[in-house]
Amino acid sequence: MMPEQKGLVQVYTGDGKGKTTAAIGCGLRASGHGLGVLIIQFMKGREYGELNALRQIPSFTIIQSGRDSFVSRENPSPEDRKLARDGFEKARNAVLSGDYDLVILDEINVAVDFGLIGVDEVISLIEKKPERLELILTGRNAHARIVELADLVSEMKEVKHHYRKGIPARKGIEF
Repeated sequence: MMPEQKGLVQVYTGDGKGKTTAAIGCGLRASGHGLGVLIIQFMKGREYGELNALRQIPSFTIIQSGRDSFVSRENPSPEDRKLARDGFEKARNAVLSGDYDLVILDEINVAVDFGLIGVDEVISLIEKKPERLELILTGRNAHARIVELADLVSEMKEVKHHYRKGIPARKGIEF
């Protein structure tokens, strides 16, 4: 990253489709300019087509920290809690390491909303990030304190979704 550039905090939230896709688009753009990108996915463990493609890009690092199943908001399993904690420790180490120009914490807003990670911990990480690091946080229900700290917040709003017609997620399009 250019020394005169200040890294910002971006949040992609809302009930609409496209939060992760937008963050990955930023990551691709950064990677195309030779910047080092890390994405840590919370609460996601399945194989996604976009990750298969990103693994072919040397400057793009991917860590998944979740199972290939939905997490119960009311009663997350001990494994879900452990995976989220492990993912957050990796995120903290990566953010503070200075090894990356852009770090994407995918679905971290949901992990906070489900109580898997404390909002105070995320706030502390945002406040301690290196000045030149760009940090992107995705997921529904972004906490108001995170929204307040962010430099950019985009809310994806569902207007219409094919799931409502009973059309399931399609390989190569939704995953």
